[in-house]
Amino acid sequence: MTEGTTTAAAEGGDTLTRLEQEGEIAADYLEGLLDIADLDGDIDMDVEADRAAVSIVGDSSGRGLEKLVGRDGEVLEALQELTRLAVHRETGDRSRLMLDIGGFRAKKREELAALGAQAAADVKASGEPLKLAPMTPFERKVVHDAVAAAGLRSESEGEEPQRFVVVLPA
Repeated sequence: MTEGTTTAAAEGGDTLTRLEQEGEIAADYLEGLLDIADLDGDIDMDVEADRAAVSIVGDSSGRGLEKLVGRDGEVLEALQELTRLAVHRETGDRSRLMLDIGGFRAKKREELAALGAQAAADVKASGEPLKLAPMTPFERKVVHDAVAAAGLRSESEGEEPQRFVVVLPA
């Protein structure tokens, strides 16, 4: 190995260690939250796409956890921001941690990927740009990735909370 390769490997290990630490801090914070709310759930931690990923999973009924998701994931988004703030308080670094509760975000990711692929197919067929409904930053990212995978490009337009994706022809 060359010196540059060794340095890159060490930095990669440092990043992984830092992301694992973020996950541990987030898990501790969320366990406290579950205790306060008197909800049952197990916490899974992982590192995905250079960010810590934490999931709260419940029993097969999922009862109770839907309260932490809220209507259209609004409570989940707020809890993710609070968890990121808890990590920031402990580490001093801004966190890009992703939180999923009861598989809501994973299911939403699948639906949005299908939406992005369908939008790309429609734009390829029509040759016209297609504006989609307003979405959260997470939702837009998933759609942008699906459009790119289909060989087209997309842009976000508008102002929050009415920011939306426009799929552009080739």
